[in-house]
Amino acid sequence: MVFNSVTFLIFLAITLSVYYRLGHKGQNWLLLVASYIFYGWWDYRFCSLLFFTSALDYWLGAQIAKTDRPAARRTLLILSLVSNLGLLGFFKYYNFFVATAINVAQPLGWRVDIPFIELGLPIAISFLTFHALSYIIDVYHRKLQPTRSLVDILFYISFFPHLIAGPIVRAKAFLEQTVRRSDPADIRLGLSVFLIVGGLFKKVIVANYLSTDFVDGVFRSPSEYSRLDLLLGMYAYAIQIYCDFSAYTDMAIALAALVGFRFPANFNQPYRAQRLREFWQRWHISLSTWLRDYLYKPLGGNRHGHLKTYRNLIVTMLLGGIWHGAGWKFLMWGAMHGGGLAVERMLEPWLGRRSLTPAGKTIATVTVFHFVCLAWIFFRAEDFEVARLYIAGLGSGWGQGVQQAGPFVIGLIALGMALQFLPERWFDHLADAFGRAPAWGLGAVAGVVVAIINALGPEGIAPFIYFRF
Repeated sequence: MVFNSVTFLIFLAITLSVYYRLGHKGQNWLLLVASYIFYGWWDYRFCSLLFFTSALDYWLGAQIAKTDRPAARRTLLILSLVSNLGLLGFFKYYNFFVATAINVAQPLGWRVDIPFIELGLPIAISFLTFHALSYIIDVYHRKLQPTRSLVDILFYISFFPHLIAGPIVRAKAFLEQTVRRSDPADIRLGLSVFLIVGGLFKKVIVANYLSTDFVDGVFRSPSEYSRLDLLLGMYAYAIQIYCDFSAYTDMAIALAALVGFRFPANFNQPYRAQRLREFWQRWHISLSTWLRDYLYKPLGGNRHGHLKTYRNLIVTMLLGGIWHGAGWKFLMWGAMHGGGLAVERMLEPWLGRRSLTPAGKTIATVTVFHFVCLAWIFFRAEDFEVARLYIAGLGSGWGQGVQQAGPFVIGLIALGMALQFLPERWFDHLADAFGRAPAWGLGAVAGVVVAIINALGPEGIAPFIYFRF
């Protein structure tokens, strides 16, 4: 059940038609049941796993709050970490570790008798783990009082708008919103409709067409394309993943708003960044701030000298890379960003913190964008060999022009880049203007636009890229 499917629209309409007729506790129960239905639609067998891990963290959080003994509190925290990260590691990384062990042992003549296991990967397990850890770690550090309601913690971890691909909402921010009844008078309907319509356009038109018409082919057989096609393919994937992922989180924010929950923005024109650090302040903001607060700072952050700061940046991004998937290509992607952040920090005394000239800003933005795009090659390629062929192709074939990228694809790339450089408040102004329309007008406009998008979009319903993580 994906946001851009008819099935989901029916599911949402039924949920909303009942939701605002209920009291506070009834609303939370309804959203909990709806969230488990939504999750079970993918694979009902993992609903029990979702319930078990949520209930365990509810109990552990309560036990941590009951004791002041540091050793007991630390033991309970470790139990939660082992439980959550152990399940994540088993389902997502077991076969990867087995394959790695075999590949290392064979050249040395060692025999490894560890069996592979055919495992179905619970959808969204990475996001579920980060939400659960946010709750238990904040309770441990006394930044959050544990909830007394099992329903609330089950609801927080399973809430269907952010269940599959974020944004990663902190437990404190979410649970504070579960203690009151949602009132339809407080809903920013115009903003929600605007986000949903804009998200559908980015996903169905821009991301899907770039994928089906160009990106999939160029990454399948990069040696068959000219250098300019490969360059455009790299740009096309940068726009595809941005439009695909930001579309999902825009719609997640809108759907949460329709039931009275406020989620923070998750993207802010990331490709206009002038520093790599700024890129991560604009891209997948909920993930980058989670990694900063729950990994980088506990490692020591920048408090213990330059070398340890560089180490902490690299370790944080390596773990952020492997969080995305079980593969060396994701480690390479994380290593590139971690190394880039470390080098940027190293050069800060020479780069300075003063404002750049217009020419300097342009050079900085172009440099950061191309570094990010180069790293995306490892993120998108099926394996290291495909990435190697792709990068090798970028270094040859200057004599050939554009062969495969048609005007439509180039136009979508240009549109995606143009969105990055509109005035920073343009979105808020458009959303406010949209919100001043009467409800019937919003419904009519949204219906027409959705029908047009559906008619113009490619056949089939393409899943969101981040569903695999």
